[in-house]
Amino acid sequence: MDLPVELVRGLERACAGVPERQLAVSVDRLISRYRDPRPAATPILGSPADVTAYAAYRMPATWAAVRNALGQFHRLAPEFQPRSFLDIGGGTGAALWASADAFPSLTEAVVLDQVDEALQLGRRLAAGAAEAVVRSAVWRLGMVTDLRTSDRVDLAAVSYVLSELSDTDQAAVVAQASEAAEVVLVIEPGTPDGHRRILAARESLMTAGLTIVAPCPHQTPCPLAEGSDWCHFSARINRTSLHRRLKGAELSHEDEKFSYVIASRTPHLQARGRILRHPLKRKGLVTLQVCTAEEGVVPTLVSKRQGETYRRARDVQWGDAWPPGSSIVS
Repeated sequence: MDLPVELVRGLERACAGVPERQLAVSVDRLISRYRDPRPAATPILGSPADVTAYAAYRMPATWAAVRNALGQFHRLAPEFQPRSFLDIGGGTGAALWASADAFPSLTEAVVLDQVDEALQLGRRLAAGAAEAVVRSAVWRLGMVTDLRTSDRVDLAAVSYVLSELSDTDQAAVVAQASEAAEVVLVIEPGTPDGHRRILAARESLMTAGLTIVAPCPHQTPCPLAEGSDWCHFSARINRTSLHRRLKGAELSHEDEKFSYVIASRTPHLQARGRILRHPLKRKGLVTLQVCTAEEGVVPTLVSKRQGETYRRARDVQWGDAWPPGSSIVS
């Protein structure tokens, strides 16, 4: 995937006013902090340089992960055409940009965050967006644990926020999101800790009366909740030259690992299975690790003798529904 060109240009303009060495130092510090599983005692983005560095190095990956997750949901619920969006803890607005790309039907949006500098930069970046809903978004300063809204929105996102909060505040944010929206996306880093937070959010959403639509093909306990494995996926984003320089990277792309859950108040189609790892493709045989409602996670072998099913298996990717086109009402 490629970041929207208007966002690429906006990030380049934002970084032009900060020495690149200073940005690189901030990037290194932020990377170390985001690898720390402990809740943050103070706001992670402590200076304008931190905010700019965060936007430059994290917005592409966050955009790709949110866009990937929403794309999986859209394949199951093409009839869902949201008009209003709430980005909880949205910072500089990566989830807003991704949601606008996924859902052209959006007409109004609010981004809530506790860091004023992040909202200011997000507003400046949004001014150059092609989508009207991004340009007209409301950037609201406030705590993510206090949504202060009585109007239900169609779609809410809690993206890469929970790791910065205590367990109590994590539960409060998800509970408020479930009350505020018709459809809720919660997304976290694709690590064991991130998966643990997603499992807690999943349980909270179901307790609030929402139905899990993706990625899970069921409403039963996660088969990976116990043991050393964890549910996560990958989104590939093409790096810009700025992104490569700030991260000291040589590859032209980055693979963002993420865990997520999407739940809805309205029943939608649900995949019969979900591919949990890169398919292993050999001559005449494809092996898939598939999460199913009936058997948990099972290896699925598809041979060339299976004709059209085999041809489809050759084209599927990690995170896709399986079998293709096979779904049930959630």
